[in-house]
Amino acid sequence: MRFLKRFAWIVAALGVLGILTVGGLYLYVKPELPSVETLRDVKLQTPMQVFTKDGQMISQFGEKRRIPVKLEDVPQTMVDAFLATEDSRFYQHFGVDPIGVVRAFGVLITTGEVKEGASTITMQLARNFFLSFDRAWMRKIKETFIALHIEQLLTKDEILELYLNKIAFGHRAYGVGAAAQVYYGKPLNELSLAQIATIAGLPKAPSNLNPISNPQASKARRRVVLLRMLDEKKITQAQFDDAVNAPVTARRHGAEVTVNAPYLAEIVRQDMVERFGEEEAYNGGYNVYTTVRSDVQQAAQQAIWNNLHGYDERHGYRGPVSVLWNEKEGKPALSQAEVIDYLARVDRIGAVVPAVVMGVDEQSAQILIKGDEQATTLNWDAMKWARPYLNEERQGEAPKSATDIMQPGHVIYVRSVGEEHQLRLAQVPEPSSAIVSLKPQDGAVEAVVGGYSFNLSQYNRALQAARQVGSNIKPLIYSAAFEQGFTLATLVNDAPINQWNPGAGIAWRPKNSPDVYEGPIRLRKALAKSKNVVSVRLIRELGVKTAADHIAKFGIPRDTIPENESISLGSLSMTPMEVARAYATFANGGFLINPYIIERIEDGEGEVVYEAQPKLACEDCENAAPRIISEQNAFLVAQAMNSAVWGGGSWAHKTGWNGTSWRIQRSKPIVNVTGRSITGKTGTTNDVKDTWFSGFTTGLVTTTWVGFDDVSRELGRTTMNPLLSSKEQPISGGEAGAKTALPGWILFMEKAVGKFPADDFTIPPNVVSVRIDMETGKLSHRNDYTSRFEYFISGTEPTEYAQDERDNKDIFNNEDGLF
Repeated sequence: MRFLKRFAWIVAALGVLGILTVGGLYLYVKPELPSVETLRDVKLQTPMQVFTKDGQMISQFGEKRRIPVKLEDVPQTMVDAFLATEDSRFYQHFGVDPIGVVRAFGVLITTGEVKEGASTITMQLARNFFLSFDRAWMRKIKETFIALHIEQLLTKDEILELYLNKIAFGHRAYGVGAAAQVYYGKPLNELSLAQIATIAGLPKAPSNLNPISNPQASKARRRVVLLRMLDEKKITQAQFDDAVNAPVTARRHGAEVTVNAPYLAEIVRQDMVERFGEEEAYNGGYNVYTTVRSDVQQAAQQAIWNNLHGYDERHGYRGPVSVLWNEKEGKPALSQAEVIDYLARVDRIGAVVPAVVMGVDEQSAQILIKGDEQATTLNWDAMKWARPYLNEERQGEAPKSATDIMQPGHVIYVRSVGEEHQLRLAQVPEPSSAIVSLKPQDGAVEAVVGGYSFNLSQYNRALQAARQVGSNIKPLIYSAAFEQGFTLATLVNDAPINQWNPGAGIAWRPKNSPDVYEGPIRLRKALAKSKNVVSVRLIRELGVKTAADHIAKFGIPRDTIPENESISLGSLSMTPMEVARAYATFANGGFLINPYIIERIEDGEGEVVYEAQPKLACEDCENAAPRIISEQNAFLVAQAMNSAVWGGGSWAHKTGWNGTSWRIQRSKPIVNVTGRSITGKTGTTNDVKDTWFSGFTTGLVTTTWVGFDDVSRELGRTTMNPLLSSKEQPISGGEAGAKTALPGWILFMEKAVGKFPADDFTIPPNVVSVRIDMETGKLSHRNDYTSRFEYFISGTEPTEYAQDERDNKDIFNNEDGLF
């Protein structure tokens, strides 16, 4: 009895001592314990996702991949797998599992080391949110107290949901939703039992047990998970047998990007960082919806690719990327397995895919393409374009057989063309290009592509590359002229200019392109045919300062506009976005809109935190954009640009002439939608380093640029194309805006123009139409090929009639036949 009393006292004393120890430890660490109340409003670090207007994913930004899920959306099999493996008594304990503690203590006593943990799911959650991952005793004590707090604050289901969304699974995946996407490219409800068990086994050691990095260790861990599920009677023996013998199917999956628009994504990323800062932007779970439609954006990207490859093919084939073997020179051929391994390490670039020539016949070749296991035939039609590149202006003789082009061992590029996706020999184009398309009514960006390949160069030429605009400046100059009383019928002398510059000791001789002069010419025709000397004479008549001030109204910084006559030929530098914005003014009736790309931003809960409120091109709107030119002025410019497409009509052979944009007439997809209500303007700089085409309907304005990167200006601000020379060069081989940039514009507009309703060019108030004589611009009594109806701002129409006598001289019978 005395022994029992002593034992009882000892037990009681130890109990009191234990309570005091626990209490003392609690008081000791209490100041360092975080407030677990924050778990009530926990904000998981979720990456930013960028979408098109129609909900297609463009990109995802953020170091952590996370797809938050509700517990009710997690398959019960997955819940069972985690509970069986990590904490089978989760719903019974109070945050600390006494049985687990005793087991871990026993291991410590027998081995002298902390080899087995007693962490419950709640304790793991505490560690993930608030503590480090070291095995120090003090950390375990803190972890225990935090777990007890969590159990008091949250329900078991809330704890489990947080745990499943918080834990790391390797490869930057956090939470089961992201793990399912990263490893299997599937949502949770499509995972097999084997895949669920693989994911459930990862929290123990995400790096060492990773099914991608270490498939054998992952398979062994998967078996452990399945055994635990079998022991807990959560699966049957048959399910266990099937799952444990299943192959390892995991591979790394990127974000579910469905639209290739990296330049657009980067614009959004920069904007979001400016709005919220890097930490919040990347981890705040924002969903950003842009103004672009997926089909329109993809049409812009494809137009860039196809147009640049068209240019590149016209200039010849520069040969293979490299040569893997040449048996004639003693370099033995590689096996197919070695070629497949080599191609796996070579990147795709833009539209082209690397391939290796395995064999060559008379007019075909067998090639192994990156990602394929078997060789594919490249036929003669796919390669016969490949005349050897000699220099910028010349190509060699056309090939007669496939052996003239390639040999076994050559590393080449191919691309897919046409709706049937036929393979075609290709190469990475040397020039670059950009395209911008806007809705003129509010400035919504409908498409933007900043170059051929974001992987080659992150420099966004659509927004960053200020290049000389050439003749794309002329509509702005003509607008200034109309502001000063000039009309579409005003005659300006299209004659050579030869001006001596005593300071430079040389003469300035601006020339037309082509070098043809027609004497007195109406402004409608002069703009349609892009007469350079007419623009120079207009600048002289207006005054350089007046013209520059007017151009600045279109959103161009005044200090960037040169105050000399060279401005008439496009010496002003603008970005494609700035050009598109300026032209939108002519399309919308005179308003300066502000281009915007982000339509709305939603937070992680789906609440809209930002929605664009663009200025609108309307007179009496509450949110009206500023009017910078009159509706009548915009109409007259659009009319002249319309003639650049449709020319002088076809009344008679003598009066028919083409404008610089006549190729649009051949595009049935465009003409069938727009009829004649479409405009265009070419642009080519004197040195042909920049080629442009810009045009619009009332529903869509689009600008394309093609040229070589100006490395001297842009190097240091961007990663330039490493495959090209570091010296800027001109567009060569007779190329110009109409031949180089216009085809890309047409390719895009053929796909896009029908998606944006457009009106005819309606005659605005205060504009009158009178019949004029096409030689003099005066009123005409005739109704034959010598006259036409012309538009005038009321009060500027001619008041005199042209003389009826022609002195038997047919002034339309010019040798060039171009009047």
